[in-house]
Amino acid sequence: MEIRKYNKSTDERQLMEMIDQEEGWNYAQETLAEKYKAALETSITYVAYEGDVLCGYSRSLNDFDTYIYVCDLLVMPAYRGKEIGKKLMECIYHDYPGQLVYVMSDVDEYYEKVNYKRIGSIFEVSYRE
Repeated sequence: MEIRKYNKSTDERQLMEMIDQEEGWNYAQETLAEKYKAALETSITYVAYEGDVLCGYSRSLNDFDTYIYVCDLLVMPAYRGKEIGKKLMECIYHDYPGQLVYVMSDVDEYYEKVNYKRIGSIFEVSYRE
């Protein structure tokens, strides 16, 4: 298992294919793909490889060197249960020591299983006249 920082030239194609195969993830759709590819480069993005197969990744945002917000954490179904998600999260703690790390999640069961503490909620804000 190799986990390292994302590199557009070597990782983009496989990562976008992995996202495209995951139900409910629409970042690979034509209307979002180019914007998401740009976000991968400007975010804190790690990739996990088993041999030459990209099997997981995480994408996070750094908020003024105090907080890290994990926006995306995905492991291919065939590789789940091997602690790849945990190892991707550990990269953040290693590279950004002393910063608080928060996860924005719609898969709460996973984070509860790994004993992350729930703090607050996220709300979608819509403009209404």
